[in-house]
Amino acid sequence: MTARRIIAFSMIIIIGVLWRALEIEALPTVNFFGQQNHINWTQSEDRWDIVSIPRSIKPHVDLSQKNGNRTNPLVGQDHEAEFLEHLRQLKYNNPSSWPRMLWQESSNNNNGLVNKALKLFNLKQVSYEIENSVLSKVSCTACKAGAGLLLHYIHTGKSQQEIIKMIFHFCANLNIQSPRVCEGVSTLFGSEVIYVLQRTTLGPDEICSFVIGDGCGDVYNPYHEWDVVFPPVPKPAVTEAAAPKDGAPFFKVLHISDTHYDPHYVEGSNAQCNEPLCCRLSSGRPENPNSRAGKWGDYRKCDTPKRTVDNMLSHIADTHSDIDYILWTGDLPPHDVWNQSKVENLEILKETVRQMVEKFPGVPIFPALGNHESAPVNSFPPPFITQDDNSISWLYDELDVQWRRWLPQSVSNTVRRGAFYSVLVRPGFRIISLNMNYCNNKNWWLLLNSTDPATELQWFIYELQSAEFSNEKVHVIGHIPPGHSDCLKVWSRNFYKIISRYENTVAAQFYGHTHFDEFELFYDPSDLTRPNNIAYIGPSVSPYYDLNPGYRIYYVDGDHDHTTRLVVDHESWIMNLKEANLYGYPIWYKLYAARSAYKMKALRPVDWDNLINEMANNQELFDLYYKNYWKNSHLRPVCDAECRKRILCDAKSGRSHDRRQFCYSVEWKVDDDAGKSWKSWFYRGLSNSYVLPFNPAKIDIFWAYSQYSPRLLVTEKLIILLKKQKRQPLSGHQMPLLLTCNKYK
Repeated sequence: MTARRIIAFSMIIIIGVLWRALEIEALPTVNFFGQQNHINWTQSEDRWDIVSIPRSIKPHVDLSQKNGNRTNPLVGQDHEAEFLEHLRQLKYNNPSSWPRMLWQESSNNNNGLVNKALKLFNLKQVSYEIENSVLSKVSCTACKAGAGLLLHYIHTGKSQQEIIKMIFHFCANLNIQSPRVCEGVSTLFGSEVIYVLQRTTLGPDEICSFVIGDGCGDVYNPYHEWDVVFPPVPKPAVTEAAAPKDGAPFFKVLHISDTHYDPHYVEGSNAQCNEPLCCRLSSGRPENPNSRAGKWGDYRKCDTPKRTVDNMLSHIADTHSDIDYILWTGDLPPHDVWNQSKVENLEILKETVRQMVEKFPGVPIFPALGNHESAPVNSFPPPFITQDDNSISWLYDELDVQWRRWLPQSVSNTVRRGAFYSVLVRPGFRIISLNMNYCNNKNWWLLLNSTDPATELQWFIYELQSAEFSNEKVHVIGHIPPGHSDCLKVWSRNFYKIISRYENTVAAQFYGHTHFDEFELFYDPSDLTRPNNIAYIGPSVSPYYDLNPGYRIYYVDGDHDHTTRLVVDHESWIMNLKEANLYGYPIWYKLYAARSAYKMKALRPVDWDNLINEMANNQELFDLYYKNYWKNSHLRPVCDAECRKRILCDAKSGRSHDRRQFCYSVEWKVDDDAGKSWKSWFYRGLSNSYVLPFNPAKIDIFWAYSQYSPRLLVTEKLIILLKKQKRQPLSGHQMPLLLTCNKYK
């Protein structure tokens, strides 16, 4: 998950330069394309050849049958056993000795204009909107003003040091965060943002539309409009997936996501600090006993202590000893984004890999990269950024070393290029891991050029086309769900087209990032009533925040002649954090199994679509889903009709920033079930309506397809004219929202 609170204050710190605007009568008019200090920057040519790189064509995982209906991993080889024994004998360095960046508290000099700035730009509202991914004109206005001033200072000759210092003072003086957080963020993020803005030709409107999305308008930007290219191969006829047969062989798969392991978590420390991450010695003294961090974690702004990660992995190894392989979808470091370094993030990567190797010897693990693995967070420069101080090779090279424990050598080229890879797991079954940070709209490097960064999507098409030729089924894994608001609209749109083209090949998708227990559906772009793919979004291990720790178990259609490779069923397991801290020991238990809990015949896309429609009409069923969505947290808020519409809309939105296309049907159903609005009355009336054939010379009929502002204009003359016509039934997909009569005899 992107730490939404943290992203909020990171963005607001940049917006904090608005304070300066209060000292001048008006914002300066800046020509962003013709300033003297703009750096003429040209992207280096990329000669990477997709076809020439090695591919995984030999099955990587050797699984044997168990009881004729299971698969089970083979015992590891001798050299692997020796290696694991060597690991057990190693004495790990004390995590508390890892280098940290700590700053002294500085004085807070408030100014009389602070309250005016807070009131004018409503920074608290901006923080709330970014944190909850529900952005409005409030965030857009603040973003445009902040971006405009930053560009002004850059193009009028302010040095990088001056701008970073200015951002720090604004952050501290506006009480946006503590002084040390302000200093850390301005230092870590400032140089990167300034580097990008010095080289971009975009203005505030384009920048904020790019970063915020629909909440800031759909501003046309030719530099960020692009389409992938498909090979000249006709799409095979769509075959309706049959439900997997009961009793057929299956794989048992573990899905772990968003661990956010915090090596500096301290039991009894302050869990209610004024910073984005608490429960550390540096968080200050707790004001009262209720403010103390729990032994096994805390529901407040705290990440996962080592003892909880160890306990969970031990529980999984004991309870699910028959796991066939593991999906590990990223976000390993904690949420102290103002206080991170490349060295520490690499240490956390190595430590968590050691934990996985020790707990699951011989079990194949397929990892994906999260947005928190980089330092600073969300910073993933494309391959054309090659300068040593900005290149991402420090992370990708180490990922190749660590991931090679489970992956074949053939993936090295793509992992070092962009942290994505493709592996043939079994004959006819492939896993493709994508780096979803190239769709992350918080990745400022994409402002320079968002056109298929690292050529990842074009490579993805090549892999899927090869899989189609070979009659392989594919599972796609990643971190940020492609329909989430954190994913760039243009990237998500292209990804959606790829999934539609290869819907016969892609059997399922698996992501994390949100920390909730949920899913996303994909639909045929030419027929949005036909679901064609499913993305499973696994729960987080981290309780950040107000959540119980959790993980998922999938049962995947296994090796047999008629396998679909679909998910047959899945279970979500959690630990009740409140009880664990109260009684001193955690108990992990199965919260629910999808098919039995929701009474589903199977877990095909059409079955999930039916569930969404049922939840729109059935409050009791939705309440069950909502409880599981929050991992049975006792702190989950009450979900009213608007909340219900948002969650169901999220489930229908496999394409980001396009909710109007997907959400109207569930929204009016929820309103109808609540019986609360004129919209319910209107749609009920339409369901029993008839449309009459009109003489085009007399009447123009305009058909609309919007759920937001339906209007029906009927004049007295029109009613008389309609009565003279012969009635015809209204077709199911047409919705007469506006009738106008412009010609009469």
